[in-house]
Amino acid sequence: MKINVILIGMAVLLCASCKKILNADPENLKGIDQMYKDGNYAQGFLMNAYRTIPGYYDNSEYATDDAVTNQRANNLLQIATGSWSAANNPFSVWNGSYGALQYVNLFINNADSVKWAIDPEANKLFNMRMKGEAYGLRALHMYFLLRAHAGFTEDGRLMGVPIITKLQTIESDVNLPRATFEASVKQIYQDLDSAEAKLPLEYNDISTASQIPDRFKIATQKPEIYNRVMGQYSRQLVNGLIAKAFRARTALLAASPAFQHASNTATWANAADYAGAVIDYKGGVAALPATGVTYYSNTSEIDAVSGGTNPPEFIWRENVATNEGSQETAHFPPSLFGNGNMNPTQNLVDAFPMANGYPITHSSAGYNAANPYAGRDPRFAKYIIYNGSQAGVSNQVILTGSKAASDDAINKRETSTRTGYYMRKRLRMDVNRNPASTSGKNHLTPRIRYTEMYLDYAEAANEAYGPTGLGTRAYSAYDVIKKIRNRAGVGTTNGDAYLEECKTDKDKMRELIRNERRLELCFESFRFWDLRRWKKNLNETARGLDVNGTVYSPFDVENRSYTDYMYYGPIPFSEILKFSNLSQNKGWK
Repeated sequence: MKINVILIGMAVLLCASCKKILNADPENLKGIDQMYKDGNYAQGFLMNAYRTIPGYYDNSEYATDDAVTNQRANNLLQIATGSWSAANNPFSVWNGSYGALQYVNLFINNADSVKWAIDPEANKLFNMRMKGEAYGLRALHMYFLLRAHAGFTEDGRLMGVPIITKLQTIESDVNLPRATFEASVKQIYQDLDSAEAKLPLEYNDISTASQIPDRFKIATQKPEIYNRVMGQYSRQLVNGLIAKAFRARTALLAASPAFQHASNTATWANAADYAGAVIDYKGGVAALPATGVTYYSNTSEIDAVSGGTNPPEFIWRENVATNEGSQETAHFPPSLFGNGNMNPTQNLVDAFPMANGYPITHSSAGYNAANPYAGRDPRFAKYIIYNGSQAGVSNQVILTGSKAASDDAINKRETSTRTGYYMRKRLRMDVNRNPASTSGKNHLTPRIRYTEMYLDYAEAANEAYGPTGLGTRAYSAYDVIKKIRNRAGVGTTNGDAYLEECKTDKDKMRELIRNERRLELCFESFRFWDLRRWKKNLNETARGLDVNGTVYSPFDVENRSYTDYMYYGPIPFSEILKFSNLSQNKGWK
């Protein structure tokens, strides 16, 4: 399948006797045979697959009930208000991920012939590791393709995406049909199996030969060789734990309501087992990282990161961004010299319970509409800037009411909030964007957090075994949610009475788990995908709250315009035009 222009060079590469990779100056041209004697050049093909991993913070909240944006021309705002089509799809990963698969398949086809190191033991070990990375990356990109493009066709079939495990050349048949959803999931699992067989769970140095995992002893029994290849210097490359996490993500997606079909054999029990494997590795429920609630602003943890290490909450992350402030520039309120792009909704604010654990609509909550921010879940003030909040290096009071003189007031200027709220999560308050004294700080962007895996387990275990059922693990969905809420400071004064109320009712526990996921992962680009895999209402009107003194005035901010077929993303229209064997998901034009 000819996927995108990135691959034009690859088509040229393999036509006739031509082996040129890039259309560059003659002295810079390199061919496939260059891979065999230049390990760094060969590794570059993998690096291309790393570079096209979809970003963690994609701001897809703009298209949900959790947030709107003040960027009126933003493509996600346009999508949410009626402009989503197969030809206009900002959620598409088709070109990027299939381009990555081409690089990965080229690498896998040739890796055994590459001279990775002069030392034969190191050479063998390097080959194992990098092929393991390649299989992991192929599974990862297939997961993102499936999440974005799987769905039901007009004739009712549940379909995945084309499976491409061989390098496509100019002679290849590129008019490929979509594989079934089931086959696509199995291909992901197969590649993850291969990745786990070739990779350590984590990249750590060892001191004795006895610490070398058995599967690597066929290559070497020397600690110094093992450390050279599988030690700390390889951190943040795909490893076995990352593969386990993507297995859990895939299983949760496959078991979700949107993909229920006779042809799909995925179960909630599978999803619970796969997420449970990651939790067991961490140390069980008690090992939920204590600082995970504020992973983005734990300054001592972030500033201490070096040599590829991770804070306790991180399974995988991007490289450290040093002396940086782009998130703050984008999302700080205008009085802090930001553009205020992410505007949380009243819908999301209302989802935060009281500190006693009860939803604000519950008769035992103690919620006071005349003082709505008092006594709330501590996560609320950590994640959202509301009228009267303090923020920034000088703890400036942020006034968002429409009658406030501040530029932070609702719709005061283009960079002002539209809802009465600004995002605090993801931001460091010790960053200064004042042009007179600009300063940045270190930032860590996750790719996978442990909290996500705990929430995956809770959701799947509740569906498979009920709130307190153990399945194959020593802990239940109830146990996990109790720990998450306790860590957040919710229900700590009353034994979390609302959780106790929910633990005897699977349906009530389901709604509680989904709400905990909404809160814990807010602004981390999960809500859009979660609503769709749950087949929940996509058209909830985004609401705001205008606070002026003691007067609280709710108002509607933005209507959503989705139709039911949009629970599944489209195959790109350009691909449908080019390839007759590609079937489109139902409803898309």
